[in-house]
Amino acid sequence: MKKQYKAELAILMISAIWGSSFILMKNLLDHMPVFSYLSIRFILASFIMLLLFGSHLKGIDKKTLILGILTGLMLFGGMSLQVFGLQFTTASKSAFITGLNVVLVPVIASVFLKKKPPIPSLIGVILAATGLYFITGGSIDSLNLGDLLTLFCAVCFALQIIIIDYSVSKTDVAALAVIQITTAAAACTILWIFTDNPAPNFTGGVVFTILITGIFGTALAFGAQTVAQKYTSPTRTALILTCEPVFAAIFAITIPNNQGSTESLTIPLITGCLLILSGMIIASLRISSAKTKKNAHKNEDISLTVSDF
Repeated sequence: MKKQYKAELAILMISAIWGSSFILMKNLLDHMPVFSYLSIRFILASFIMLLLFGSHLKGIDKKTLILGILTGLMLFGGMSLQVFGLQFTTASKSAFITGLNVVLVPVIASVFLKKKPPIPSLIGVILAATGLYFITGGSIDSLNLGDLLTLFCAVCFALQIIIIDYSVSKTDVAALAVIQITTAAAACTILWIFTDNPAPNFTGGVVFTILITGIFGTALAFGAQTVAQKYTSPTRTALILTCEPVFAAIFAITIPNNQGSTESLTIPLITGCLLILSGMIIASLRISSAKTKKNAHKNEDISLTVSDF
């Protein structure tokens, strides 16, 4: 299996893990303030990352440090806004609005690089954006404070994807991942210390959510994402991550909230999921075509980067 396909499979698995975390985090917020949760989650993840990749920090250069801090701040901003937003909106809606980074990534990247995305990617983005429109109910009036906070969260995550794509060819990706998580942990801890929040209530469900989101949803997921982006493009990363809200919707209709109820499976929800998946398939067709043409000349791995815009 080619490195690109392995990388994209890893990103798909990440999207499943993140999709499961929305309903878990929403249920946790009744027992724990936002920054205390995020601080403990990222400290746990940072500890694991240091154990696994701490040796990569020896002799770290200034560029890796700066880029790692930048990605960490984008991660901090995205996660903080997302978790705050979850207090005012549903788990599935939060996931799909977060997925708007699929639209923002190629737009922002094109502005900075002064290049247009390829037509298949644009079609995929339009289909995914249309799917997100259906999920949100197709009306601006349906947006609330949680939705708006989550929209800004999507901007942060789009910038994070772009910065990582810029960084992977210029830095040690393992060191970059460690610095990213550690920066987010430090920022969350500082805000936890300086905000007047009630003490966390460490129930069994709270501990379970922290472990799942800290170990699998942060340390392994963001670490794998950072490495995987070395072998695929930011637009394709964003498109694959549109599966995250699909997984989130599945978990939201199967896992009950703290009141014992689950979210409803509606026609707009189904329509939106199908449109998003269609966008991914169209984007994948471009990869298959490119592979066929390249293999006619030489047998080597295909790695699409932001330069393919």
